[in-house]
Amino acid sequence: MTATLPVNVKSEIFYPSADGQPVAETYDHLYALLTTLEVLKQYLANRQATVLANQFLYYAQGFPKLRVAPDVMVIFDVAPGGRDNYKIWEEGQVPTVIFEMTSFSTKGHDEIFKKTLYEQLGVKEYWLFDPKSEWVEQQLRGYRLRGEVYEPIEDGRSEPLQLRLAIEGKIIAFYREDTGEKLLIADELVEALRQEVIARQQAEERAEQESQRAEQERQRAEQAQLEIEQLKAKLRSLNIDPDTI
Repeated sequence: MTATLPVNVKSEIFYPSADGQPVAETYDHLYALLTTLEVLKQYLANRQATVLANQFLYYAQGFPKLRVAPDVMVIFDVAPGGRDNYKIWEEGQVPTVIFEMTSFSTKGHDEIFKKTLYEQLGVKEYWLFDPKSEWVEQQLRGYRLRGEVYEPIEDGRSEPLQLRLAIEGKIIAFYREDTGEKLLIADELVEALRQEVIARQQAEERAEQESQRAEQERQRAEQAQLEIEQLKAKLRSLNIDPDTI
């Protein structure tokens, strides 16, 4: 009989990408999340960065239960594009800016647990946005890392993103610090495109009208010149020099 020795098989640790929970608590929270995601994705499209939304952030290798799912997180100095989840030890970068769409029911988790965790991880900025105005004064509250401690953001701007933040209804509006230009959300982009198309059509119509007026003037000038030549010819037929008249 041949003895069989037990073989130790090291199983690979599984890091889930979903937990079956809804993306957001309400439509307002979902809309704020999606608009923030899309605006920042467009803004950082040509940068070495990625913007992720409602995806697991794993911060302790070997411990898949140690995770959070930030509503929106911006990570610099990583390959652009989406991920099913984000593992800090694989990417080598901690998120730079995190946005949470908070509510009264998540107040404690967002203001205490997540704030403490992000502070310890070294997330440079943490923003809480309350689209329903349930508990955050003026709907938006930000924290900026100074050393190893979060301090309230008083100037309404994101230093890493170089954007100024403002509240417009139930979403966060972003303005470039270098130009003052607003980063447009999808609806505003569609409207801006529509206005651009209308303006182009109007410009083409004006150009066509100008062209038609110019053609009419040319035709009138030709007709006037023809009449002059006909008059001169008639005068010559009467032995009158038209240049003496």
